Amino acid sequence: MVDIREQSPLSLAFVGDAVYSLLIRQHFVTSKRYNINVLNKMTVKYVSAHGQFKALELIRELLTEEEAAVAKRGQNASKASVAKNASVAEYRASTGFESLLGYLKLTNQDERIEYLVGYILENLKFE
Repeated sequence: MVDIREQSPLSLAFVGDAVYSLLIRQHFVTSKRYNINVLNKMTVKYVSAHGQFKALELIRELLTEEEAAVAKRGQNASKASVAKNASVAEYRASTGFESLLGYLKLTNQDERIEYLVGYILENLKFE
């Protein structure tokens, strides 16, 4: 079995992206009845590179030393391309955020994920 701490940050981000997307979608589907177009628009705000950048900035002070190190490693991972609607800084931070969630998921820290994502949903507002 692979030691998750030695896994590539981009591999962790691959998992973290799916985890975050699912939790955000689940939140909106279970909170109120929305049509699919509204669900998609609301979800994109959170799961976009810009939204994930804002989420990471919001929770940064809540992170343990280990979590911050995982996020920083992900943020510093090299990129072949950048999302068309995001700055380089936003894209890199979003990868760090996804790496963090992937790491937490693969180390079975589901309660921690739920806490952090719950905090984001309560405190991150989009105009």
